[in-house]
Amino acid sequence: SYWKSSCSWRVRIALALKGLEYDYRAVNLLKGEQRDPDFVAKVPHAEVPCLEIDGHSLAQSLAILDYLEETRPDSPLYPSDPYLRAKVRQITHAIASGAQPLQNLRVIQKVQEWTDATKKVEWANYWITAALSGVEEISKETAGKYCVGDTPSIADICLIPQMASARRFNVDMGQFPNLLRIEETAIQHPAFIAAHPESQPDATGSFL
Repeated sequence: SYWKSSCSWRVRIALALKGLEYDYRAVNLLKGEQRDPDFVAKVPHAEVPCLEIDGHSLAQSLAILDYLEETRPDSPLYPSDPYLRAKVRQITHAIASGAQPLQNLRVIQKVQEWTDATKKVEWANYWITAALSGVEEISKETAGKYCVGDTPSIADICLIPQMASARRFNVDMGQFPNLLRIEETAIQHPAFIAAHPESQPDATGSFL
């Protein structure tokens, strides 16, 4: 894990929601530790998170979350209704495909390399705003206390880190009243508190 990684944050939330204990090993992305040969042997694309479980090394946060859901079904991360499960996936992929990859460290570094330092914030702000605007509209139909109903799901696991990242890139959060309400509920949940970046052993300051 890396404390500021939003994808690692997702996995930490899921582990906490399911009550699963784990040993935390920090991988400092700014120092390039993700490119260490021992780490690349486990994760060929050299990204966090990596979860070692049941004799396997798993990477990519959504794949890890699905594995946890399928092998540890207690405290489910999806609702039982097929339509609501699809809405959870819709929100999840809107964030995991439409926002987070475009603000990823190595993408932002390339934007800065190809343009200038000021453009990286404008770039990330645009894509995060677009993704969260869609999720805000979906939540008007689906939300209870959380994104879909009254129980945390994978949609919330993706939303909370993305909301924090949005603030890092100066997104106007007033556009998303429903998401702010959901966030306020989630951040009071013990699992979300335990998973917060600033609570991790390799944290070096404020997430923002």
